[in-house]
Amino acid sequence: MDPILVVDDEQAIADLVCLTLEHAGYRCKAAYSGGQAADLIETGHWALIILDVMLPDYDGYALKTFVGDETPVIFVTAKTEVAQRVKGLATGAQDYICKPFEPAELVARVEAALRRTGRGRSVLQACGITLDPVRRTVTKQGVPVWLTPREYDLLLELMRNKNTVLYRNALYERVWGDEAEVDSRTLDLHIQRLRKKLGLHDAIKTIYKIGYQLEDLP
Repeated sequence: MDPILVVDDEQAIADLVCLTLEHAGYRCKAAYSGGQAADLIETGHWALIILDVMLPDYDGYALKTFVGDETPVIFVTAKTEVAQRVKGLATGAQDYICKPFEPAELVARVEAALRRTGRGRSVLQACGITLDPVRRTVTKQGVPVWLTPREYDLLLELMRNKNTVLYRNALYERVWGDEAEVDSRTLDLHIQRLRKKLGLHDAIKTIYKIGYQLEDLP
């Protein structure tokens, strides 16, 4: 798959976005100005462009027009007004993310945008596990492993964000949604079952008072 282009005039933010996506298995390139981004867009092929709206030399919306419709774009900006989000989506962007955002949210939105445009990865792999998001199947070293729907959804989030710490609240929101009766131990019990079923006792790290991380070392 082609790399993802990340455009933000704040170098620290652009580099952090690249690092987050690279930990999730994507190749990335950062551009720190609209002019630099325009040159890269003109000369390269990109699976997706993550584009800051407020650039010093280009309006992000104008740069989206330069991109055209063939390459999907996600706007990332500090502008939170509804009118701004509507304007961004009206340009044909796939999504509009407001700063600040959680790394897990960014990865999930990138995955969704790539799937909608037919550019998503067919399978996810980590720790000898292969997860097929289309068929909702999981194998360990080629052997099928049965998971409950919640266990599967939890593993999906961990594998999408491998080597990245996921906050407990983010995991609750993405796996259990708006269910109000989720017990505080529910997440821990599901993590325990994943560790046992998939032999991930050492790979799923508990980050004290924060959450969990699936560590997939080279």
